[in-house]
Amino acid sequence: MPSSDEYATTRLPRAVTGPEPAPAEDPPDDTAEGPAQQTLLEQLGGFGGLIYSTLPVLLFVPVNTLFGLTAAIWAALGVAAAILVWRLIRREPIQPAISGFVGVGICALIAWRVGEAKGFFLFGIYTSLIYGAAFLISILVRRPLVGVVWGVLNGHGGDWRGDSRVVRLYDIATVAWVLVFGARYLVQHHLYDADSTGWLATARIAMGWPLTAIALVVTVWAVRRAGHLPAASGRHSADAD
Repeated sequence: MPSSDEYATTRLPRAVTGPEPAPAEDPPDDTAEGPAQQTLLEQLGGFGGLIYSTLPVLLFVPVNTLFGLTAAIWAALGVAAAILVWRLIRREPIQPAISGFVGVGICALIAWRVGEAKGFFLFGIYTSLIYGAAFLISILVRRPLVGVVWGVLNGHGGDWRGDSRVVRLYDIATVAWVLVFGARYLVQHHLYDADSTGWLATARIAMGWPLTAIALVVTVWAVRRAGHLPAASGRHSADAD
């Protein structure tokens, strides 16, 4: 005689079920902007890195006014070193902090050699000129730097250069950076020639991360519209034809 378990197994009919539901479709990729923005911000040290970059400048000018150039140089270097240590303690990416410390060191060295506080800003002024020229030239030679840099950071290669639509998108983003660097150079160079050290510091901060944020928004928009991947670029090209 079968046991109760055997009876349940051998005699009970299978429950009647309806047709298996169709697999749910993947939701549209509305988060594409997230990875793009995150990757670009990581290269800049995140929002914290953008804000940290203003601290040495904020300290340099008042210390120079109160205690002189030498004290201001050491104060700026001290803040840059403190930021580096702070990021180490918090286990945050330190590459932006190292770059920032080296940049402050170069600015301090130039100020010391020039013998004037305004020399602290000379490196940033001409760096903006070089960056602006590089971004502009990349557009003229049909290799917009935003697309090139994005491809390097994410391993997408350079297939996007065969798609005129995507090239135009990266042109727009690259123009945004040309305007940012060009504006920084023109305004700050004028203030440097006018010996306006206080206004130089104000312009350095006001035209720093706020303008960077605007250019970043344009860049994320262009990267998202481009489809991120070379395969998507090819699809856009086919649609355009």
